[in-house]
Amino acid sequence: MDTLQAWKERLETWFGANHDSSDGAHDLSHFRRVWRTAQELNEAEGRPADALVLLAAAYLHDVVALPKSHPERHTSSRLAAAEAERILRGMGFPEEKLALVQHAIEAHSFSARIAATTPEAKIIQDADRMEALGAIGIARVFYTSGRMQRAMFHPEDPLGKARQLDDVAYGLDHFFVKLYSLVDSMQTAAGRSMALRRRQVLERYVEDLLGEL
Repeated sequence: MDTLQAWKERLETWFGANHDSSDGAHDLSHFRRVWRTAQELNEAEGRPADALVLLAAAYLHDVVALPKSHPERHTSSRLAAAEAERILRGMGFPEEKLALVQHAIEAHSFSARIAATTPEAKIIQDADRMEALGAIGIARVFYTSGRMQRAMFHPEDPLGKARQLDDVAYGLDHFFVKLYSLVDSMQTAAGRSMALRRRQVLERYVEDLLGEL
């Protein structure tokens, strides 16, 4: 039977040969972080999830990732799940675990609005959303905003006190429109605890930014 390490190496080899890593927010480094976080959450929760399913879903959850501005963005996770099945079958992945991997991938997406019903799906959803919080979340927000040619923040009213928040126009607005609320969407107790700590990093950053402005 192949070990987790063997499967990890197999998946990384596939990415090295096949994956377009031009999007730094959805590159191999992102998949590795989601896998590490998933392991940490699974351990904290008492290991309710199958580790091999977590590994495959963590590495393949964004194997199809339509741009945030794409009109069919909400279908990305379904497309990724179908592509993951094709890839894993080609690798000889255990047949009985494929459906679990697919559901975890389908349910990870915020925009797809698919309920996570298995331990694996709940942990992968939490682990992926953790990427939008903390120091890495700050980096990814402004990296993505730059790629989409969004301003960093509104020059006169960065907190949106006298205007409607608009995270299509301003990167900082995304903190208030979506990121702060991610804590409440966490599926596991360990995820909520980690997310709360990471949200505090965002809040401290905003305080520092306002002080500098």
